[in-house]
Amino acid sequence: MREGPIVRMIRTPALAAAVIALAAATAGCGGGTSTTSGGGGGTGSTTITYWASDQGSSISDDYTVLNPELNKFQQQTGIKVKLEVIGWPDLLNRVLAATTSGQGPDVVNIGNTWSASLQATGAFLAWTPQHFASIGGESRFVSSALGSTGEAGQPPAAIPLYSLAYALYYNKQLFQQAGISAPPVTWDQLVADGQKLTHGGTYGLAIEGGSIPENIHHAFVFAKQHGCDFFDAAGKPDFTSAGCVAGVQQFVNLMGADKIASPGDAEYDQNQSVSDFASGKAAMLMWQAAGANLKAHGMSPSQYGVAPIPVQAGAPGQGSNADSMVAGINIAIYKNTHNLTAAEKFVNFMTSDSEQMILCTKYGSIPPVSTALQNPAFATPELSVLRNVLSTSAAPLPQVPAESQFEQLVGTAVKNLFADAAAGHPVTTRMVEQQLASAQAQMSG
Repeated sequence: MREGPIVRMIRTPALAAAVIALAAATAGCGGGTSTTSGGGGGTGSTTITYWASDQGSSISDDYTVLNPELNKFQQQTGIKVKLEVIGWPDLLNRVLAATTSGQGPDVVNIGNTWSASLQATGAFLAWTPQHFASIGGESRFVSSALGSTGEAGQPPAAIPLYSLAYALYYNKQLFQQAGISAPPVTWDQLVADGQKLTHGGTYGLAIEGGSIPENIHHAFVFAKQHGCDFFDAAGKPDFTSAGCVAGVQQFVNLMGADKIASPGDAEYDQNQSVSDFASGKAAMLMWQAAGANLKAHGMSPSQYGVAPIPVQAGAPGQGSNADSMVAGINIAIYKNTHNLTAAEKFVNFMTSDSEQMILCTKYGSIPPVSTALQNPAFATPELSVLRNVLSTSAAPLPQVPAESQFEQLVGTAVKNLFADAAAGHPVTTRMVEQQLASAQAQMSG
């Protein structure tokens, strides 16, 4: 177990308030660590607890993928790994509760966008050169992936594990039947194509309007294309600028005014849109490295195409042609673990070339380890698009201490707006302004 609460180390009052509230609701829910003798070893007597994020088509799929690898690690090192896979709707709350209560895992997966916020709590191991040496050195990792591991100028709070980017997936047969010869390049084209594709029980686009992570990722890209960064140069929230409002409204209107997404999608929060796309209920999907999930749903790569997410028509002006956020999963160690040596050995195992090949292939993600990334297995049509997006047009979410609170509040605001759209209420500029102003007020409170 770790030694006591770490609330005193939170530097951002607004984040501290959110963390304390979450801890009050869910404290003590973590799995803890167990050492039968010696502590910190890797000598055959150590058990570490690992919270993994849901990367597969279902949580049960993650256990199927990970358990053989964890057994392999135990055979190699004598260290047993107690695994819990946590879905994305619950992961951040669980991590924050463990951060404040001291009752949590030794090692945990986090969304890379949360790195700076969790770094600010002081709860995670800082990856100094000495600690990096235990996993082969910092130079093993792709620089863009290391850019989302915490605030600039500070040692990373986590290590890149899986790199991801968003792309547009489209059903080739449905496109052909609608007379559409190529994937859309602009949002105007996507809406026009989506309206041609929406008929009967099929919609042009599947989204996850009930998912806070999906909402914030897409809202960020839309807003970025309208010149919005959500935070000013000093790191203060700036949610109600014209660009932020326009981007969020354009995203929600895919269901609202444009009517190319099903109203039922407003309640989707975990992979249901992937299932709808795979079954032909939707002709397009915006997703992070969807190939492995689509295969699990019975859809072969020959049935769909992959293209970059569209951008705004014409010159970007004050905006950006960013078509994805820099997505990915990092792996972190709670610094008060009694099993630091074992935890570092586990991170070294998970980021080794051989495990990166196995795990990224099964999950359809991109290795953040340079040598593994060079393998031809990651040059498929899908991954080639994703790699190009990551290297040329993806933008990182703000690496500020309040970032995780920003995700929760703005993601919830977008969720509320989707609920309005699903109910048939026009999503007006004023409604968007009010939701974003409410989110910003809570950030400042």
